[in-house]
Amino acid sequence: MKKMIKNIIIIAELVIIIALSITVIFLYKKSNDDRSVETMGGDIIDEETENDIKEKVADNYYELSGKKILLEQGGYGEIMIPVLESVPAFSKNIEQIKTRNGRKYYVDNSQISSLIGVDVSVHQHDIDWEKVKESGVDFAIVRLGYRGYGSGEPGLDENYEKNIKGAREAGLDTGVYFFSQAINTEEAVEEAELVIKSIKDLDVNYPVVFDWELIGEDSARTDNIPVDTLTDCCVAFCETIKNAGYTPMIYQNKRTSIFKLDLNRLKDYEFWLAEYNDEPSYYYDFSMWQYSSDGTVPGIDGRVDMNIAFKDYKK
Repeated sequence: MKKMIKNIIIIAELVIIIALSITVIFLYKKSNDDRSVETMGGDIIDEETENDIKEKVADNYYELSGKKILLEQGGYGEIMIPVLESVPAFSKNIEQIKTRNGRKYYVDNSQISSLIGVDVSVHQHDIDWEKVKESGVDFAIVRLGYRGYGSGEPGLDENYEKNIKGAREAGLDTGVYFFSQAINTEEAVEEAELVIKSIKDLDVNYPVVFDWELIGEDSARTDNIPVDTLTDCCVAFCETIKNAGYTPMIYQNKRTSIFKLDLNRLKDYEFWLAEYNDEPSYYYDFSMWQYSSDGTVPGIDGRVDMNIAFKDYKK
């Protein structure tokens, strides 16, 4: 009797051991399954691969190549925008931008390699271009025309022809810009064609610029324009200008550029940055910088926009 009881106890212990072993194996397998993740294609990836993917996603979203754009935005305070890795970064060394007598220069190997420019319109009235040239200015960008932000009607700057001829006769390289309020590609092409028609008999050897701006102080027909629509307008204007044999350029400030343009589609066009600081903080590449709106230049009454070009377009 005692021997039978002993055998029963041994058998019970074996059953308990086997049951515990099965439970442990089940829990281990479940734990491993929980650490795996199923991809959209249905494949199972292990924990190491999953962690690698998470690291790559985090890198790509937050800091591409260790880069990020920081801006101030209302109640949010500082905000972060991922860098577009496919759009070239500013190609110059900011530390090589120097200021002398209120003018900006780019110094390379102890030599100035940049050019000084102004942009003007009828608001600068009559300009003595000889004095402007003598003061050390190298180029001028002349407003050729504009589109009304309320009426939508295009028009020409009253002094555009006189300014272009005067600047070229004085020896300044000269480009033009059109103040756009286009809301579709048809209007952008119309603006470009008006520019081409107006300069065909004039000596324009610097870029033809698409200057589209938000109207902050009043309601405008361009309010709430979609990103893709504005980008389409930039492309339509620039391609029309390029097909006519001129160098197209886009003028824009930092915030509108980042918030309202699909820069991946515009990276092949020249860019003119408007940012009034001691040094530019815009991340992406630009070849011209409008750094002040209150410059003074002999030959021009009142204030005038000042610019630096990092390349010589006549070449």
